[in-house]
Amino acid sequence: MIGAPKRSVVLAGVESCLIATAVTLGSYVRIGDATWRMLQEGGGVLRVMLVAVVCQICLHYADLYDLRATSGLRDVLLGLVQALGASSFILALLYFWFPQLIIGRGVFVISVVFVIVLVAGWRFVFTWLSRRTASERLLIVGTNPAAVELARELFARREELGVEIVGFVDSDPAKYGMPVLNPGVVGTLDDIPGLVTALDVDRVVVSLSDARGQLPMHRLLDIRLGAGVVFDHLASVYEEYTGKIAVENLRPSWLIFSEGFRKTRISLELKRALDLVLSLVGLVVALPLMLLIALAITLTSPGPVLYHQERVGLNGRRFMLHKFRTMVVDAEASTGPVWSRPNDRRVTPIGRLLRRTRLDEVPQLWNVLRGEMSFVGPRPERPGFVEQLTAQIPFYGLRHSVKPGITGWAQVRYTYGASVEDAVEKLQYDLFYIKNMSIALDVVILLETAKTVLLGRGGR
Repeated sequence: MIGAPKRSVVLAGVESCLIATAVTLGSYVRIGDATWRMLQEGGGVLRVMLVAVVCQICLHYADLYDLRATSGLRDVLLGLVQALGASSFILALLYFWFPQLIIGRGVFVISVVFVIVLVAGWRFVFTWLSRRTASERLLIVGTNPAAVELARELFARREELGVEIVGFVDSDPAKYGMPVLNPGVVGTLDDIPGLVTALDVDRVVVSLSDARGQLPMHRLLDIRLGAGVVFDHLASVYEEYTGKIAVENLRPSWLIFSEGFRKTRISLELKRALDLVLSLVGLVVALPLMLLIALAITLTSPGPVLYHQERVGLNGRRFMLHKFRTMVVDAEASTGPVWSRPNDRRVTPIGRLLRRTRLDEVPQLWNVLRGEMSFVGPRPERPGFVEQLTAQIPFYGLRHSVKPGITGWAQVRYTYGASVEDAVEKLQYDLFYIKNMSIALDVVILLETAKTVLLGRGGR
């Protein structure tokens, strides 16, 4: 899965097998040897897989595959109980409408006990192994802000990502021993060959600005070919481990020569076909809800139901974006365009609810149907803000190389922001999306968006 840490993928894969095993054991306790006949039948395995899939979806929505959100076994057990409770409710509805899916009466209740024991036990083993092993040992060349920022992010998520920073090297010998984060500077550029061997380094992370004309290339080449140590650009490592592209110290040459940023005709046509299907279905399904929202806005706040605002889209072209009105009429008449703020007094009571649930965005399905937007892409900004941010933030204009979206990688990975600093952070996620754009990534973002909406996160 694009953007998902490898350890989370391993965690989910093993738990798929464990949940299926738990259901099989629960079935054996309840119906005995009939379990094997049930599995040999055409639909037996599918019924077990259905339970496993429902359970894993609920585990995902309980944040049990976000290793940053689970700090201990207590959190895991609490989330596990909540997820299994939701699973039982979903399966009860499915079994009510489709009785043929039932494995056996009481099987799921018994299976829950096995799921808790197996999954909790596996989580304990997984945590124990994560704390004692690191999949990759990194030596970072340079102590510039970009290198320190990479180290800070990796250090904060070292257990989740399975990495260990063994030290920094710097061209200035006077910095030897200087603390950076943990650890500090362990040598100079000339010391890299010896440090690779002494510290058992798996990858040397280099910034191009530090590498040019300074590194002992012939000695490093011997290490690369002999010991198999990987040398990689800082921007590539940052992208791999964080799911975003750092714009500070980023050079156009890296964007030009790095893999990705490929938009084939077939992929664009598939993306457009997906947009058409989803927008048509969405408009039909959401029509009754849209009528109710329109009525609520009319009864609670004077003014039009819809709000039309000019935004910047593909290749800088401007278009009118449609939303349900969530602010009082002429909210910016006296101030001009300003960033939205937490607890913004311009927002109406019904507007606050619409923003929290993202229902104010539903009319944008019409923009998607017209081809002005896509379901997934960077969020479109207002022309005034685009001019301001383009002047202040390097590479900001690259956001307009693809269609803007109702949701995007930045929306599911970063909380709502309303400042230049927030725009920089979101741009880093947008660049990652543009570089790795695919139908698979779009599906991941749509699933994460559904999770964000259902859990009420990131509203403003």
